[in-house]
Amino acid sequence: MSKPSILLTFDSMKYPNSGFFSFGKSLGDAILTQNKARYRLYYYVHKRSTYLFNRKVSLVYLSKLHKLFFPEPKRFELIHFTDQYCRLKPQKVKGKKILTIHDINPVHEQRKSSKKIEKHLNKLRGYINACDKIVTISNFVAKDILKYFPEAEGKVSVIYNGADQLQVTEGHTPKYQPKKAFLYTIGFVAPKKNFHVLPPLLVGNDYELIIAGVETPYKSVIMEEAQKFGVADRVKITGPISEDDKAWYYKNCEAFVFPSIAEGFGLPVIEAMHFGKPVFLSTHTSLPEIGGDAAFYFENFEPEVMQSAFAKGMEAFKTNDMQQKVITHAMQFDWQKTARQYLKLYDECLGL
Repeated sequence: MSKPSILLTFDSMKYPNSGFFSFGKSLGDAILTQNKARYRLYYYVHKRSTYLFNRKVSLVYLSKLHKLFFPEPKRFELIHFTDQYCRLKPQKVKGKKILTIHDINPVHEQRKSSKKIEKHLNKLRGYINACDKIVTISNFVAKDILKYFPEAEGKVSVIYNGADQLQVTEGHTPKYQPKKAFLYTIGFVAPKKNFHVLPPLLVGNDYELIIAGVETPYKSVIMEEAQKFGVADRVKITGPISEDDKAWYYKNCEAFVFPSIAEGFGLPVIEAMHFGKPVFLSTHTSLPEIGGDAAFYFENFEPEVMQSAFAKGMEAFKTNDMQQKVITHAMQFDWQKTARQYLKLYDECLGL
């Protein structure tokens, strides 16, 4: 009996400095490790992707023509769409279909118009209806899916992301090396990340704030707030950074601060925890679920409330010697475990 053929879509890995790139690279590598020749695997990738899984898997390249027509639509017994943007449409292929939904953040983003939200939901509804199984990366996202798409009842399961344990390269220093003790955050520099609420944390101390990530015009909002609180000279927005830089900042920061208002999981939270750092999060969307009692939280974004939460959290972290608790919490998010759960779902979907 021939092995079933499975196609996994990793076409969102076009840009290295993105969450989908990190997700795809880590999950794709872990699936290859855990598959143990059970399935014939094929990865659907963008032609411009800088990472091709070391050529250890057969590759199928994204084509604009696939929006209209996918050759050999019956070629694969199962197709796993690993994110909800689906450049290869589920309706264009046969076989069993699984869709991983990372978030429906537009419903939580304050600046999105109702028209744009409805358009997003309608497109996602079509994908959900075309697939046999839906995976979400947190219980929060699962609840969102069932709230907006009750017809998905019975299809939905939760598989947490893993989180890579980044290693610091000996002797490496980032292009921008802070001159003082610093707070650190990373992410697409856009309104949903809410980074503009962070400058007040620099008032009354000597910290710098390092914000890493692809820049947008929202950068000016952050710097306006920094100017307002008289700390603009201690706020540095680096733009995209390398993995080595990212690891260096995690290792050397005083604390990781992540006030995002829209996250399906929040991978940087666990990456920071692997380094045993105090982590400060918003209470929005999935973050309390992922951070658990190993993180501290900003109940709202009033400057005085944030300053108080930060001071109390830093004191509690030191007084209660929480470093090992934080590291232990992070260790439960493991890509090999995640891959095994996906492979089990493949078995289930194929009736094996």
